[in-house]
Amino acid sequence: MSDPDLVIGLAALEARVAEDLRTISYPDAAWVPERQAADGSPVLDVLIIGSGQGGLAVAHALKRARIERVRIVDRSPEGLEGPWLTYARMPTLRSPKEVNGPDLDIPSLAFRSWFVAQRGGAAWEGLNKIAKEDWASYLVWLRRVLDIPIENEIAAERITPVPDGDLIQVDLVGVRSGIREQVLARKVVIATGIETPGKWWTPPEISALDRRFWAHASERIDFGKLRGRRVAVLGAGASAFDNAATVLEAGAAQVTVCCRRAELQRVQPFKWLSFPGFLGHFADLDDAWRWRFMNHLLSLREAFPKETWERVAKHDNFALLTGAPWLSCAIAGDQVAIQTPKGALEADFLIVGTGFAIDLSARPEFSEIAASAAIWRDRYSPPAGEENPRLESFPYLDPTYAFQERHAGTAGWLRHIRLFTFGATLSFGPSGSSINAMKFAVPRLVSGIVRDLMAEDVEQHWESLQAYDLPEFLLPDEKGTVAPQQAVISRSA
Repeated sequence: MSDPDLVIGLAALEARVAEDLRTISYPDAAWVPERQAADGSPVLDVLIIGSGQGGLAVAHALKRARIERVRIVDRSPEGLEGPWLTYARMPTLRSPKEVNGPDLDIPSLAFRSWFVAQRGGAAWEGLNKIAKEDWASYLVWLRRVLDIPIENEIAAERITPVPDGDLIQVDLVGVRSGIREQVLARKVVIATGIETPGKWWTPPEISALDRRFWAHASERIDFGKLRGRRVAVLGAGASAFDNAATVLEAGAAQVTVCCRRAELQRVQPFKWLSFPGFLGHFADLDDAWRWRFMNHLLSLREAFPKETWERVAKHDNFALLTGAPWLSCAIAGDQVAIQTPKGALEADFLIVGTGFAIDLSARPEFSEIAASAAIWRDRYSPPAGEENPRLESFPYLDPTYAFQERHAGTAGWLRHIRLFTFGATLSFGPSGSSINAMKFAVPRLVSGIVRDLMAEDVEQHWESLQAYDLPEFLLPDEKGTVAPQQAVISRSA
């Protein structure tokens, strides 16, 4: 019986990973023919934009599918991909510690294996939820042990089709260097988490104020400067309360959270949907059912865990006002005067935790996609009582996360671009920005890419099959220097 406190170390775990990857390597032949542009320049099989947990998982799956000409870029500095060490202000993930994500069901790659290898089984049993710093470190380890190269501080500025071709051009720019580059790819995966496509939403009565007096919860905030000050937070979701907790812990004099709802959302519906039928096959439902489910779920919004409530509730200088939307905000001297249905409120600084609005046209890199891609408004009209303008602007994606053209025959190039972000939620449920659904979502997306590459190269594969003449064994009168078992088959040759 193994010792639950035994710490084997990462080196021993990495040896297990290497053996596991060797065990599941079949088939391991290269198979995608190399493609060149009309001018002879090289073409990527896949460009992945974003290397957080989603982009990393997609890169992992592409590698297992033997798609080799893959490039991954991320606008963030190395180690700061995703929100974990920037604007994520909760101490732990909200998902249960047992969740599988970018490991894609390889046990030695799971977070649990990484954690236990360093701290032992007893520490795992005593763990409540995963610390966000541990999750960030785990993702860095994962990219290293899987040998997935990532180019940091490179942003995508524009995504366009190549005229008279079947390729996508992406204009890249160095975030700090300013160096520009045009990349050609057969397929593009946008894996930028919750941040695209759209914008963090701020009510107009707040966005019109001097920026010295407010910040959105998604932005960098110097909480030390808010020590001894009165802060008002707008929003009822986890992000709003995480920011309230952080500013309370930084020594604010008073923190008041205001939400428009009469009661806090305390039921977590996303726990209900965490079963294989929903996570794996929600996308296979018809539009009416998908709309009905997601209209209900996204209208409820995601409840924050009890740990978040306990972080704020333990402070005597915390107050909660429900049924208190901000009707108006005005700067009065060195403070902000806020009017709510519950009366007037004064604050020295505002934090806005009002979420994210899906809008393809809000980001310049999506400008040509926005002009041609179908959104849900183009494909589905909900029945009376189920209308929701917030959902109408979500992209209407195909069964493998690819954009679809708004009008048939006008933008076939969109099928080469897949969206693996929060914007996929209405079409797929939790997927592009969800750890819980990743083990179901990533294989579906990558299977679509594999299918497309096979179909697009079918003539070359047919020619390769006709030319294939490697014998399984040699006859006595045949001479050769290479034994059959030493031959290596390369379908892309």
